[in-house]
Amino acid sequence: MAPMENLPEPIRQQLAHALGPSANLNTVAVHTDTTDFYRVSYGDVLLIDGKGYLIRQNAKEGRFGIDDQEKFWVKMAMDLASGQRKIIKLVFHERFTAHIGGIAFECFRSPRKEARILKRVGGHPNFMQGKALEDEKGNTVRILDFIYGRPLSSHIEDLSADHRTYFHEAFPAILDNFIGCVRAIAFLHAQGEKHGDIRRDHILIDRETDTYRWIDFDFNFRHRESFYGYDLFGLGNVLMFLAGKGDVLVQDLHRQNHPAMAVLEQGDVNIVFHHRVANLRKVYDYIPESLNRVLLHFSMGANWFYETCDQLLEDLGNCRAELGR
Repeated sequence: MAPMENLPEPIRQQLAHALGPSANLNTVAVHTDTTDFYRVSYGDVLLIDGKGYLIRQNAKEGRFGIDDQEKFWVKMAMDLASGQRKIIKLVFHERFTAHIGGIAFECFRSPRKEARILKRVGGHPNFMQGKALEDEKGNTVRILDFIYGRPLSSHIEDLSADHRTYFHEAFPAILDNFIGCVRAIAFLHAQGEKHGDIRRDHILIDRETDTYRWIDFDFNFRHRESFYGYDLFGLGNVLMFLAGKGDVLVQDLHRQNHPAMAVLEQGDVNIVFHHRVANLRKVYDYIPESLNRVLLHFSMGANWFYETCDQLLEDLGNCRAELGR
């Protein structure tokens, strides 16, 4: 931490304005080194590149039944100069191995990779925006513009229509937006970069523009034979969720004594999540064959996988034409 008296006077004035006249500025911790991100906490100031950011709270995330899981390396903050909300991501290293269809992907968190991508996607409407800076110890800190909007997953889950109504009335426009997201990933791949953590909750619907926007691209993965494969499997999982108006689970169909249980086979389930149905046409017979063929490329029964976003985009274009409107 830096002494409070080292805070430049303009930033000190901005802080006084943000906290109000009753605040004791001398009790505020000022950080120029973010190596220990646990020490950067509520009410502190991050001083970096001559600007001050007031830390408000740790970001939270709900995923796979875990409600409001704190991400201690991700801070909600205020830009003291502009008053704008920011998300600040500090350096956190994480590593794991994922297996998809017998293929092992070594996955790891890379702040520098996200820093590179932020430069490459500057001004692109389908990606979060921000900049990467280094603190006094050389840690890569990402200062991100706050997106006012909801995850795509929450939007789909909150729609009240039955599946048939949803599929015919809402899905075509949702597919249009998803195709825009796939094009954005193709743009990334064309520059030799990968998203690395494609999930339905990593697409936010910007409520100011209704644009679908990718967030969180600090994960990377290694696999010699499939440079973009992990991203493509992620896109398939998102598409399956959108076409099914949520996950279509084998256990739910069994509980409902659904007729599909009589015809579903081992190859009809998702190649990654074996409790999710990929062959959705066996559940919803009005899903066009063209769309179902795309979904089956992400099933246990698939004998050919997409290798590029362009291949996926070509097939999605055919699906969209068949849906009409």
